[in-house]
Amino acid sequence: MIKADLHNHTRHSHAADSVAAMAEAAQAKGLEFFGLSEHSPRPDGYLYPADYQEKLLATYGQYIDEVKSLRAAKQNNFRVLLGLEVDFMPDEEAFARRAVSGHDFDYVIGGLHFQGNWGFDYAQADWDKLDETRRRGCYVRYYRDLAALCRSGVAQIIAHPDLIKLFSADSFKRWLDTKEAEEVLAETFGLMKELDLIMEVSSAGLRKPCREIYPGPRIMELAAGLGLKICLSSDAHSTAQIAYAFDELESYCKSFGFGGSWIVEGGRQVALPFDKNHC
Repeated sequence: MIKADLHNHTRHSHAADSVAAMAEAAQAKGLEFFGLSEHSPRPDGYLYPADYQEKLLATYGQYIDEVKSLRAAKQNNFRVLLGLEVDFMPDEEAFARRAVSGHDFDYVIGGLHFQGNWGFDYAQADWDKLDETRRRGCYVRYYRDLAALCRSGVAQIIAHPDLIKLFSADSFKRWLDTKEAEEVLAETFGLMKELDLIMEVSSAGLRKPCREIYPGPRIMELAAGLGLKICLSSDAHSTAQIAYAFDELESYCKSFGFGGSWIVEGGRQVALPFDKNHC
């Protein structure tokens, strides 16, 4: 049974529930490790058409304090971890470095959501305007940017490593069959292995238009062949989504030969075998 969920958001950004409510729900669902990984503030100019940045900036310190308080109140068989999802832009690496400094995060998740000033995971309509060639250009850029994220050293966990498929899953799957995709994926995930980074496997995609776990089977095969470490998550934005479809997620990982997952606590990687008691 999966006992850890490290990628979760709160009402300090665009999620529905408080830090306390999320932690309480996670404990009730039988998790042993629960990480809050609120988004980091973004640099100026990187905004969605409807955004939460003003709210996040106003209460970001409160988020840190609330999670630290729960982390300090240790309970048997349940631990709250302080995390952050840093929104990484290759041209703003210095900003990302500042975002992850100054607080004793247990771990940082690195996520890509922007190409230039475009939040590519915002609207289906944006992708409907793109032909196949332009979509493929976005896929290549995504994995070049993901490699830059890996090299930056700002994160220990790499989030939803095929989020770019969100609104164009059929096009993405066709691209995966190309020599171009084979080469760019081998380079990016090989770098992830070389740097001993953990790849997130997330059930969130099942709730999204792509209707597929992040990452899909082709990338899972590549990750298994490379011997990558994986971290499991729901990317919950409400108490109801915590540990979402974790039975399916565990079966999915096992089908590619993974025997467990990893967390990062206090900056240290910890293995969590599927078939053993972790605490």
